[in-house]
Amino acid sequence: MPVNYATPAADQLLPVAGVRLGVAEAEIRKKNRRDLTVVALDAGCTVAGVFTQNRFCAAPVQLCRQHLAAGKGIRALVINTGIANAGTGEPGRQTAQATCAALGELLGIGADQVLPFSTGVILEPLPVDRLVAGLPAALADLKADNWHAAAHAIMTTDTVAKAASRVVAVDGRKVTISGISKGAGMIKPNMATMLGFVATDAGIAQPLLDRLVREAADASFNCITVDGDTSTNDSFVMIASGQSGANFAAETDAGWAEVKAAIVAVAAELAQAIVRDGEGATKFITVAVQGGRTVEECRQVGYAIGHSPLVKTAFFASDPNLGRILAAVGYAGIGDLDVDGVKVWLDDVLVAEKGGRAAAYQEEDGARVMAQAEITVRVDLGRGAAAANVYTCDFSYDYVKINADYRS
Repeated sequence: MPVNYATPAADQLLPVAGVRLGVAEAEIRKKNRRDLTVVALDAGCTVAGVFTQNRFCAAPVQLCRQHLAAGKGIRALVINTGIANAGTGEPGRQTAQATCAALGELLGIGADQVLPFSTGVILEPLPVDRLVAGLPAALADLKADNWHAAAHAIMTTDTVAKAASRVVAVDGRKVTISGISKGAGMIKPNMATMLGFVATDAGIAQPLLDRLVREAADASFNCITVDGDTSTNDSFVMIASGQSGANFAAETDAGWAEVKAAIVAVAAELAQAIVRDGEGATKFITVAVQGGRTVEECRQVGYAIGHSPLVKTAFFASDPNLGRILAAVGYAGIGDLDVDGVKVWLDDVLVAEKGGRAAAYQEEDGARVMAQAEITVRVDLGRGAAAANVYTCDFSYDYVKINADYRS
């Protein structure tokens, strides 16, 4: 079960004017499960995305980049689960292209106006015939209020669907933001093995949206880790339909700060839900690093702690074996770190200072915090004013079980 997270009810997920979603059972890998989603966009939407940095990136990721760069105006997204279409070479690229062509023909748009997304098992061919056969059913299901169904249809090893909505008032106009994501394992920036889709009815000029999607990713999906593995298919896409009448072309436009903050908040909620639903996770851990010279070195330390199997298994066991945290700080890669200036807390409990165990620290205090479902590890590097947060989870027995049986 996820840590303190439940999927919002369908009526809590708000329609975004100009965006419709439809789902179908295409039997991509398994029978009797929703595994195909189509998102249809009205003309005039702006779309931007950021994608995995894995050099073995999947065929649909390659095609998404090409279609976004072509600038023809994206009118549809097609998403399948079960098979990732990664590690499939030229046949995989042809399959992704055939998917876009088939949906484009059905919608009366160009193939290069379709963005394809796949998630699931790597190194297996995508059964494009089944996918294409499922498209008419997905199109027949297109509805503006279908975010809840779409959140379920993009799941793989997730135990719960992940979705969020916000509303912001701007100069008398209501701006709506809704989004969904999937992911539970193989999670590490850049980005996580996740798919994330956020749409708003605000009008956002393409250059501004391009910046926003990167900034939102850095504040959300690029702050999480479950197991340190970077996937081949990670994609985060942002859609702005413009149908609210609130339009933005520059950072200085009135109301932009509020809209931007709400969009980033939705992305952060979706990203943290992935960690809360990490494969086998029983605890949600915030690693808050402060006192660094740069944000980057704070993130280095945060990820060193968040990736460490020894730290993560100690959290699972509620064992305050906190020397593991100090070790992770030490090997994070800050060559001139003065360890005597480092302080470490578990929630409000000072654990380490002056190069060793804090004089007032009692192990029963550490054990009390470690037993909680939500924990903050705070590290002060004592060398600057920069700070960064990383969100992670523990490693349980179930993580091994889930990943050992992933293909069965």
